[in-house]
Amino acid sequence: MQHYDYIFTGSGLSALMTVYEMILSGKFNDKTILLLDENPKKSNDRTWCFWDDGDLMEPIISKKWNSALFADKNFRRNLDLKPYQYKMIEGLDFYNQVFDLISKHSTIRFVNQKVIYFSALENHCVVKTETESYTCNQIFNSIFNPDLVKNQSKYPFLHQHFIGWFIKSKEAVFNPDSATFMDFSVEQKGNTRFMYVLPTSKTEALLEYTLFSKDLLSKDEYENEIQKYIQKLGITEYEIIKKEQGNIPMTCYPFWKHNSKNILNIGSAGGWTKASTGFTFANTIKKSKALVQFLLKETDLRKFHKSDKFWFYDLLLLDILDKKNELGSTIFSSMFEKGNTTVIFKFLDEETSFWEDLHVIWKCPTLPFVKALFLRLFK
Repeated sequence: MQHYDYIFTGSGLSALMTVYEMILSGKFNDKTILLLDENPKKSNDRTWCFWDDGDLMEPIISKKWNSALFADKNFRRNLDLKPYQYKMIEGLDFYNQVFDLISKHSTIRFVNQKVIYFSALENHCVVKTETESYTCNQIFNSIFNPDLVKNQSKYPFLHQHFIGWFIKSKEAVFNPDSATFMDFSVEQKGNTRFMYVLPTSKTEALLEYTLFSKDLLSKDEYENEIQKYIQKLGITEYEIIKKEQGNIPMTCYPFWKHNSKNILNIGSAGGWTKASTGFTFANTIKKSKALVQFLLKETDLRKFHKSDKFWFYDLLLLDILDKKNELGSTIFSSMFEKGNTTVIFKFLDEETSFWEDLHVIWKCPTLPFVKALFLRLFK
C-alpha cells in the first residue's frame, strides 16, 4: 500500500489549484502528493469566468470583456467594468497548464481512479478507490456530498443550474466587446431566471439559460428558452458548436464542521463556492493560496476555516430566495440599476469595507432582508 504526504480525493478546480499553488511556492518539493479522480481531465468540459483587475492566469485567458450588460424587463444598463475586466478560461487550457507543471515534479502523481471511501485513523489516513488503497498523512477532499445539506433544514440549499449553447449565427448580432452578465428580461416563472451571454465574435457566443432555484428543469425546458432568446436576438440561422451543462451548489451550510485534524474539505465540498452567486474560480484561487500559506505554519486542518461577514450576507440572500425565489430579479436589479459597478464587483469579490458594504446593501429592497435577519436570529 503506497503512502503519501497528501492525497486529494477528487481533482477538480480546488484540488488542481491548490497543488498548482504548492508547486509555485517551492516549499513542498519534499512532499509526496497523490491526486485521484475518475475524470481524466483531458476534455474541454467547462468554462470558468471571473472579473479581475490584474493579470491573473493571463497565459490561458481565452477572451476578455471591458463592459457588460445587465438587464431586466424594465431597464438595460451597460456596465463599464474598469478597473476590472471580465475574463474567460476554457477548462482544457487550465488542465493542460496545471498538468504540464505537475509532470515536471516526480513527487506528484495523478491517478485516474474513482474514490469510494476515505477516513482518518489514529496515526494516518486511508483512501480506497475501486481498484486500490492508499495511505497518507492528510486528505484534501473535494467530492461533494449533497446528503450533508439535504438532511438538515437550518441552511437553505439552492442550485445554480444551467445549460449553455455555443452557437455560430448567420447574422452579426453580438457585441464581442461586451458580455451579458445577467438578463432577467426572460420570463421568471416564479424563480430567479436569467440569460448569460459571452460573445467571442459578432457571430459567435455562449448562451446559458441559468436559474438560482431549488429544483432542476427538464433538458427541453432549458433548451426551449435558449431557442426563444436566440429568436429574440434576431437570429434566423445558426449552428450549435458545443453544449455544456452545469449544476453548482448554493448554500451556506457549515461544511467546515466536518473537517478534522487531518481531513479538510475543499472546493464546493468545503463551501468554497460563493454561495450567493455560484462564482467559483476567483474564490478558489484565493482559498487555495490561503491554504498553501496555512500549511506552511499549521498542521491541524480544523484551524483553517474562518467565518466572515460575507458568509452571513450570503446566508440572508439564500434565506430570501429559499422562501421567495421570485425575488431574485428584484434584488439583483436594485443593486445594478444605479449602483456603483466597481463597488458591486468588489463586494461580490468579498473585498469591500463595511462602509462599502452598506453602499451596496442600501440599494437592495429593505423589507425582505429585515425579515430574513429577524428569522435567522431566532432560527
